Amino acid sequence: MHEKLKASVLRSPVIDINGYPYFIHPVTDGIPEMDPDTLDEIVDWMVSASDFECTRIIAPESMGIPLAVSLSLRLRIPYSIIRKKSYGIDGEITVSYKTGYSDGHVYINGLKKGDRVVIVDDVLSTGGTMSAIIGALRENEISIEDVLIIFNKGPGREVLNRRWGIDIKRMLDISIENGVISINDPANCNSLY
Repeated sequence: MHEKLKASVLRSPVIDINGYPYFIHPVTDGIPEMDPDTLDEIVDWMVSASDFECTRIIAPESMGIPLAVSLSLRLRIPYSIIRKKSYGIDGEITVSYKTGYSDGHVYINGLKKGDRVVIVDDVLSTGGTMSAIIGALRENEISIEDVLIIFNKGPGREVLNRRWGIDIKRMLDISIENGVISINDPANCNSLY
């Protein structure tokens, strides 16, 4: 399963950013170009991974945007983007986050108490940003129906599952050791590339 995505990941360059191994991929960085067949494979997985019983698909900027747009077009469900910029709109939710390598704020607009959302994003590493988003949504009584991640890289998924009781669904588990990417496909537990 997911052969196009796996092949593209294995071609990805790995760079070091202040001691953090970072892989460059169309899903996570928008470079090199995204192959439409690979994006179809990703969207097919997302559609199969959730029932999308939601009023809105939401995604953090920036690389969650292509995922949310693709799903919205396929499923005809509206989407909203969690922005890095405040607009000061009534009801704006400010989310403070801290990860293993950065901290800051993101802003959620257009949601209200009782809304039901599915969160989609490209990669989960430490879970710091996603944990802050989940906390802010719950504090505002917005129901999180599902969280879908394309790449799980690091301990964040397990930490968030324990902290929030949400089974965060992921397409592939990624690890990087000595500049080499390894892939584990949760759909095929015996696969390691």
